[in-house]
Amino acid sequence: MRKILVTAALPYANGPIHIGHLVEYLQADIWTRFQRLQGHECVYICADDTHGTPIMINARKQGITPEELIGKSKEEHLKDFNDFHVAFDHFDSTHSEENKMFSEEIYSHMKEKGHIEVRSIEQAFCVHDDMFLPDRFVKGECPKCGAKDQYGDACEICSTTYSALELKSPYCTICQNTPTAKNSDHIFFQLNHFKDFLNTWVKEHNQPEVYNKLKEWLENDLKDWDISRDKPYFGFEIPGFKDKYFYVWVDAPIGYISSTYNWAKKNNKNFEEYWKSEETELYHFIGKDIVYFHSLFWPAMLFNAGFRTPNKVFVHGFLKVNGEKMSKSRGTFLMARTYLNHLDPMYLRYYYASKLTAQVEDIDLNFEDFAAKINSELVGKISNLASRGAQMLSKKIDGRIGTLDEEGLKLVREAQEKGDEISKYYEERSFSKVIQAIREIADEANRYFDEKQPWKLIKEDSEETRKVLTTTLNLFRTIAIYLKPILPTYALNVEKLLNENEYRWEDSKKLLENHKIGEFSHLAQRIQLEQFEKMIEEQKQNG
Repeated sequence: MRKILVTAALPYANGPIHIGHLVEYLQADIWTRFQRLQGHECVYICADDTHGTPIMINARKQGITPEELIGKSKEEHLKDFNDFHVAFDHFDSTHSEENKMFSEEIYSHMKEKGHIEVRSIEQAFCVHDDMFLPDRFVKGECPKCGAKDQYGDACEICSTTYSALELKSPYCTICQNTPTAKNSDHIFFQLNHFKDFLNTWVKEHNQPEVYNKLKEWLENDLKDWDISRDKPYFGFEIPGFKDKYFYVWVDAPIGYISSTYNWAKKNNKNFEEYWKSEETELYHFIGKDIVYFHSLFWPAMLFNAGFRTPNKVFVHGFLKVNGEKMSKSRGTFLMARTYLNHLDPMYLRYYYASKLTAQVEDIDLNFEDFAAKINSELVGKISNLASRGAQMLSKKIDGRIGTLDEEGLKLVREAQEKGDEISKYYEERSFSKVIQAIREIADEANRYFDEKQPWKLIKEDSEETRKVLTTTLNLFRTIAIYLKPILPTYALNVEKLLNENEYRWEDSKKLLENHKIGEFSHLAQRIQLEQFEKMIEEQKQNG
């Protein structure tokens, strides 16, 4: 039995979960469910990322404390995750005493081993709000192409990077006033000290295309990393400094450690087996926009402090909707809750799985393709096997599965033999190949059913019909087990329909014979494009 720890990137507590976020949480959930189904110990850890200036500003706008804001966010996030059947073993918060403890511990190792430098830097300062402004709180014209309303770190039009003070006609996004330049002492982690370690580490622990990108950065000296922020700031104060706080990207990944610590304490587990030992496999699931933090800063921090580093960092691409970037004006920047108000979560789980590969590729949620795929595959090919087979068996032949004849046994064994291939696809995170292999089994099962024409055969020979339905339902059962990591509630309903105990992966190798099935109920319904139109309209109204 393998011992595995999985983390997904921490959702920021400043807003709701949207369908773009769900690509990652569902990808990691499917993978962890597969590992558990195989009999491995697989722990899925996450937390809310709760610190930073945006949290502080938003709380102030709402007239509540930051603690109240993050408490409310956690409740809403957990409800969304639960309703999408994301099975975290533990969901924590980075605003915890345990995270403060580990952040201070990791910082102390940076300082004691000579990897910290303090120096004065010039920053954008808002006199009106009496605060230093993070890059995202300054906007202005790009110094290179002149594009208006660009953030203080990079231009979204020409991709030029710069400092906030280089913007033309800059303004504070909080009060719209022009910021000034002001000096402040900041604390830097000297990342270049770990260049030799990182050169080896990034090659072994990242996908090839991610390694190629990281290699570009490693060709030159690595810049020192500013790990401090000035007051006012919602976060943890840095030991030995007054009014200096850990930058949110310091304590956010440390939240993986503190969340595991709290899970271990709650479940009487040895925490050190997960973060101080190589006997546990450790995997991070993240989006491609945060590779720099997870594959350069983070392993250097861990290595320096005596913690183990991840076996792999699994990176996925972004979500597009109807071929374009998600848009609030078009109503395609869809919140998870808006989707849930109109469609069953299993449809999105199936659709994402059909698109996800092991590569760092963007995926497109196309509404027409979504409806066609669900209606044709999940309803028309897969669920239809149960609908046709179980209903006829219950209504016409006492609801009892019989024995497989030679032809039926051959078909079922062929489907079972695909289990090792499908298992390999799951392990590699090639979920689109999992769906493709399952479709092939469903196609063969439907071909067999149509060829045998049990709706005619029942009039002449009920026992021969029973054999046909026994084959059909055994094939469907095999498919349901293969689908269980992707569609857990669907598999649960199949277990009830076929009157069986909870499926394990090895159950796909077994036959179901001489067995009374349960009462039939529909497993999936066709969906309509109008449901997406209503979804978009609701999202536009909610802003």
